[in-house]
Amino acid sequence: MRIAVNTRVLLPDKMEGIGVFTHEVMRRMVIQHPEHEFLFFFDRPYDKRFVYASNVQPIVAGPQARHPFLFYMWFEYTVAQLLKKHKPDVFLSPDGYLSLRSSVTQVPVIHDLNFEYFPAFFSRLNRMYYHYFFPKYAHKAKRIATVSEYSKSDIHRLYGIAPDRIDVVGNGVDELFQPIDEYQKSVVREKYSQGKPFLVFVGGLYLRKNLMNMLRAFDRFKQKTQSDWKFLIAGKSYHETVALHKLHAQLESREDIVFLGRLSDRQEIRLLLAASEALFYVSLFEGFGLPIVEAMRSGTAVITGDCTAMPEIADNAALFANPNDVEQIAKVLQELSENNALRNQLAHNGRQRANLYSWDLVENRLWNSICMATQNP
Repeated sequence: MRIAVNTRVLLPDKMEGIGVFTHEVMRRMVIQHPEHEFLFFFDRPYDKRFVYASNVQPIVAGPQARHPFLFYMWFEYTVAQLLKKHKPDVFLSPDGYLSLRSSVTQVPVIHDLNFEYFPAFFSRLNRMYYHYFFPKYAHKAKRIATVSEYSKSDIHRLYGIAPDRIDVVGNGVDELFQPIDEYQKSVVREKYSQGKPFLVFVGGLYLRKNLMNMLRAFDRFKQKTQSDWKFLIAGKSYHETVALHKLHAQLESREDIVFLGRLSDRQEIRLLLAASEALFYVSLFEGFGLPIVEAMRSGTAVITGDCTAMPEIADNAALFANPNDVEQIAKVLQELSENNALRNQLAHNGRQRANLYSWDLVENRLWNSICMATQNP
């Protein structure tokens, strides 16, 4: 087969969830299937590290698609022309966008539909684009891949796609995420938290990540317990993060909340997770929640939301709280801080559960989805 792939999210040192998914799956897929040809479509000059094998042909064609008008130009004109020229058997799009003008068989990975639930978290143009195009993409697709049973249910319920056309491929976790010993933990604490125990959040500082309520809950937890725990936040800020920093400046415990910015070194993230008392990740909405699995594999307890895909992914390896209930989140923090046995049990459960999440399995499931779409065994 000739397989065209939308690889515009493969950006060195800038990859978040979908970028990590694309990188981990595609580097395995091209190596596992050397008899097939892969065309990688980039919207800007690419890093050679993303040309994973000799059966990959990188193709650069603009414009750089980082705005709704440019999304439209790139997918409906540039990608459509590339598909017409190269005549692939299938177009795989790991970020869910398709080309409606093309007649080529297409398989998107639709990770979640959070914009359907929280439209206010998006700019007007982005909101209009997603609401108009993503239902069309879903109906255009020969098959749809997604990352959780929750997202599959959403795609079926909101867009009317038959469940037998939706394949749950899941997500994986990098093997570099491992527990560390007490000495290593002390070194990390000295570097990041003045030697104190800490909670950690990892991810983009989007409004749907619910950091406003997490800060409020942490502040109440500190007032109630006088705990010496700190809260480290590792993630890129966006324009919507301004309100978060204003809230932070008003909190009594603001000195114990540290914004680390985006950490591009995966080893740093791995050490932060492994050295923390818990991943603090009470998001409003997750189609999967990759940091949850990274924390579990690191032998770290998890505090997360009781909604969307989070209970499905974390199961018995986490404490859950209503993201909209600040008092309940603070209570869960207190419970975890005062119960070493509970933290250890959650960490143990997480190590066991993390074995369910493998990038090799994800690649195999996505490959099967492509084969079903093209009816190519």
